Amino acid sequence: MDGKIRRGMLLEKLKESSQPVSAGALARQLGVSRQIIVGDVALLRSAGEEIAATPRGYVLQSREEPGLRRQVACRHTARETGDELYAMVDNGCTVVDVIVEHPVYGQLTGSLQIRSRYDVDQFVERSQGASPLSLLTEGVHLHTLLCPDEEALERVREALRKLGILFEP
Repeated sequence: MDGKIRRGMLLEKLKESSQPVSAGALARQLGVSRQIIVGDVALLRSAGEEIAATPRGYVLQSREEPGLRRQVACRHTARETGDELYAMVDNGCTVVDVIVEHPVYGQLTGSLQIRSRYDVDQFVERSQGASPLSLLTEGVHLHTLLCPDEEALERVREALRKLGILFEP
């Protein structure tokens, strides 16, 4: 199959899916190797397509996502990650990413796209044995949230405050 046609099909598969799609699944659907998909995604990104790599797979970023995009500062241990993320999704917000400030590289961002308890469970399971980005900053990090309204954002802040996770120096 011609690479240009395959990349067009890959984009269509991402547009059709409301959930992240793994490179392995895309490779099986398109009859190529996982590495070909990784290369195709790199080429699509370089051509301006906004494709995010999440812990569960690739997702096409919507340029016009409805809702409020806000950031919250948090500080916690790795064991409290699930509680933190549950507080966010249980109050109606999507956890878009995690951001830390690195002394050498500046801002490091990890795309998450966590929308539900199922997504939290999958993330926590996949994180077992891995070091979180916040390890670089003594647990301090930001999350970008996509919330339906200010009330949902305030519910998240209050839930994080009760958990002792909201970073308010």
